[in-house]
Amino acid sequence: MATETMRAVRFDGYGGIEVLRVAEVERPVPGPGQVLVKVVAASINPGEAMIRMGVLHDRWPATFPSGQGSDLAGVVLTVGDGVEGFAAGDEVFGFTDNRASHAEYVVVEAAALVRRPPEVPWEQAASLHVAGSTAYGETRAVGLRPGDTVVIAGAAGGVGTIATQLAVNAGATVVGLASEPNHQWLRDHGAIPIAYGEGVAERIKAAAGHVDAFIDNFGGGYVELALELGVDTDRINTIIDFAAVERYGVKSEGNTAAATVEVLAELADLIRTGRLEVPIAATYPLDRVQDAFRELEKRHTRGKIVLKP
Repeated sequence: MATETMRAVRFDGYGGIEVLRVAEVERPVPGPGQVLVKVVAASINPGEAMIRMGVLHDRWPATFPSGQGSDLAGVVLTVGDGVEGFAAGDEVFGFTDNRASHAEYVVVEAAALVRRPPEVPWEQAASLHVAGSTAYGETRAVGLRPGDTVVIAGAAGGVGTIATQLAVNAGATVVGLASEPNHQWLRDHGAIPIAYGEGVAERIKAAAGHVDAFIDNFGGGYVELALELGVDTDRINTIIDFAAVERYGVKSEGNTAAATVEVLAELADLIRTGRLEVPIAATYPLDRVQDAFRELEKRHTRGKIVLKP
C-alpha cells in the first residue's frame, strides 16, 4: 500500500524566516494512547521564531529537519490503541510537544486534547495552549485579588490580550501598556490604556496610583520599571526577561506552569460564556508561513496569528 503523505512546515537549520518551507512528508500514524488530528487551525508563537533562530538552543535545541508548532484545533481522523473518550469525527483542540502542529495532520497524545465547544471558533481554540496557558500562569503567579492594581506590559499582544481579560475577571484594576492603536480595544475590555515609552512611570502613577503587581510580556527593562514602582518581587512575573529573573528573583511562570487540559477547558468555557475573547489578528494558509512569521516578528500584532492548513 502506498504511503500517505501530507504537507508540513519544515526547516533544515537555524536561521531567519527564509529557512521555513512547506514540504511533502509522510503522514504520521497514531500509536497507543494517541490520536491523528486533521488540523483546521494552528496558531504561531514568538517562541517558535526564537527556536528557529537558534536563540533558545541551550534551553530547547532543535534536531533537523525540524517541524514546528504546538497549538492546534482540528477533527479526529483515527485513534490509536487504548484511546477512550475520542472517536473519528470529534472536534478537538489541544497541543503537541513534538513541534508538529504546523501541518495538515498531527499525531497528538489523547491526554493533551479537549473537545471543542461549538461556541469557540476554531482560530481561538487553536490559540489557547501557548498564549492562553501562559496568560493563565502569569496572572496566577502574581496572586491577583479583587481591588489590586496590576500593570501588564505588552497588554495587546497574543498573551497580553488574554492576561488583561483574566486580570479584569479577577477583579483587578488593569493598566495596559500598549501602542495607541490598541488603546480603544483595552478600554473596551475593562483596562486603562497607557502608552509605553519615556515617562511611562509617571503616566502609570497618574492613572492608577499604587501598583500591587506587574506582568511583563515584552522585556526590555519592564522588570526594572516594576521595581521602580515599588512592586514586591514575588508579585512581578516576566515571561521573557530571564536575566532579570536571575538578577532580582522575580517570577517567570508561564506556559509550563499552566499547560494542562484542565486549564484549556477552563479557558474555552470562558470563551463559550462570553467572558474571554481571543483576538485573531490574521490568518494565513500553510503556504504563507513565512508571511505569517514576518507579521508576528514585527511585534505589533493585536492578538494571535493563525495558520489554516
